Amino acid sequence: MLNYKHLHYFRTVAKSGAINRAAEKLHLTPQTLSSQISLLEDRLGVALFRRSGRRLELTDAGRTALTYADEIFHVGAELEEALQNRSTARAHPFRVGIADVVPKAIAYQLLAPALTLAEPVRLSCKEGRLEQLAAELSIHRLDMVLADRPLPSNMDIKGYSHPLGECGIAFLAARAVAETLGPDFPACLHTAPLLIPGEDSALRAPLLRWLERRSIEPAIVGEFDDSALMSAFGQAGAGVFPAPLTTAQDVMRQYDVIELGQTLEIRERFFAISVERRLSHPAVLAVSEAARRRFQPLDGG
Repeated sequence: MLNYKHLHYFRTVAKSGAINRAAEKLHLTPQTLSSQISLLEDRLGVALFRRSGRRLELTDAGRTALTYADEIFHVGAELEEALQNRSTARAHPFRVGIADVVPKAIAYQLLAPALTLAEPVRLSCKEGRLEQLAAELSIHRLDMVLADRPLPSNMDIKGYSHPLGECGIAFLAARAVAETLGPDFPACLHTAPLLIPGEDSALRAPLLRWLERRSIEPAIVGEFDDSALMSAFGQAGAGVFPAPLTTAQDVMRQYDVIELGQTLEIRERFFAISVERRLSHPAVLAVSEAARRRFQPLDGG
């Protein structure tokens, strides 16, 4: 069984970067602390540190161990606080991974209802690539992942993709850009400067196919994984950019841009990915119910 005192010693050394500094904080001799770390390494069967000059650096295994150690002691602090303040309702953690291609406004619309539940929730959001977030979901470090596509079938991760809904696309631009374009949509996009989602976005391919079917050849001037950054460039006049219809009005107000036109032929889709076949987490259920009210159901979903 893991010795949590040894884990505490390891964490202190990892944060300090040196045995001597950690020993002072722990009121131990450096020799005693080194032997305790060695016992932990023997117990785990891996080296946690390697020496770099006068400093100790974490190995790959050490970095993994530190991540878990931080979480263990964080939960321990929560336990202590909960027992000391039993009369106060404790907020339940709701840990959500948000694929970095999901628009921030969409994520807010979907997650906000979770904060209004009768049982208080403490929301923790982490952005990243879908593959990275799915890996954390699989080891229960996340309760749910919001994504613009289902869990890829080639990933060796057990998870279930729950369709939340879909919406069409609006094309927005700064007024100065819009004034240089023709009045007819979507013909006005031909040769127009266009900002598009990055390669990780599920919207990118259908957007490009839609343009090709209509023989529209814009001048693609930028690609963005982050929709908020794309909107900021659009606000500055860099080019026309797409936005989900359900958030288009908010984007227009926030970034002072106008709509050139919209289409339902391109759909942005959203999914909640969980380790549960049937959703049961109260906050995840709140997200799913909010999506049903706001979005169109996915075809067959």
